[in-house]
Amino acid sequence: MYAVIKTGGKQYRVAANEKITIEKLEGAAGDQVTFSDVLMVGTGGSVEIGAPFVAGATVVGEIARQEKADTVYIFKKRRRKHYRRRNGHRQLLTSVTITDILTGGAKPAAKAKAAPVAAAAQPLAAPVADGKSDDISLIGGIGPKMETGMRELGYNTFAAIAAMSADDVAKAEAHLKQKGRIGREEWIEQAKELLAGKPPRAKTDRART
Repeated sequence: MYAVIKTGGKQYRVAANEKITIEKLEGAAGDQVTFSDVLMVGTGGSVEIGAPFVAGATVVGEIARQEKADTVYIFKKRRRKHYRRRNGHRQLLTSVTITDILTGGAKPAAKAKAAPVAAAAQPLAAPVADGKSDDISLIGGIGPKMETGMRELGYNTFAAIAAMSADDVAKAEAHLKQKGRIGREEWIEQAKELLAGKPPRAKTDRART
C-alpha cells in the first residue's frame, strides 16, 4: 500500500517504513505526526483518487530528527547601477519515518509512552567503609570547589587522601582539572599530619604571622 500526501506545499509518495524529508514540522524526535491531506491511496492494483483528498484516509509517521538543508545563495546585480545584493537561505527540514497508512476513517493508535528507567547512581569511587566524613577543607589548597570535586570522587576523609597512590592522584587531578596541584600543595602530606593530630598548616601559618 502507498499514498500520496500533501505537506509544506509539496506532494510526496509514501509507503510504510519509508523515511521522507519534508519542510519543518513542530515536534521533537519520537513524536507522532499525522497527515490528513491524502491525495491518493494505492492498494495492489486498485487506486483511489481524492477530490481533492481521499475521505477517511490518514498517513501516520514518527519524527526521526530535525535538520537543516544546505544553504542556498541568492545574488542580484544590475549592470552599471552599482547594485549588488547577496542573501542566503537555509531551509529547516524534518525527517519523518512513515509508520502506517489508514483508510476508512481509522484512527491512529496512541503511541505508548516508554516507562522511565531510573538510572542507578554509580559512585565515582568506593565509599568510605565506616561512613565517617572529615572536614577535608582543613587541608591547605582545598577550597569549596576542590572539596566538592574530591567528595565526588569519594575522598571524604583524611585517611582516604593520605592513602592516595600515584594513579589516584592522576585521576583526581584530571577530574578536578588541576594538573600537578595535589603534589604541589602536598595534600597527601597534610592529610597525614592531620591524622597524626597536628594542627592544619593554614592555621599554623596564620598563627606565626
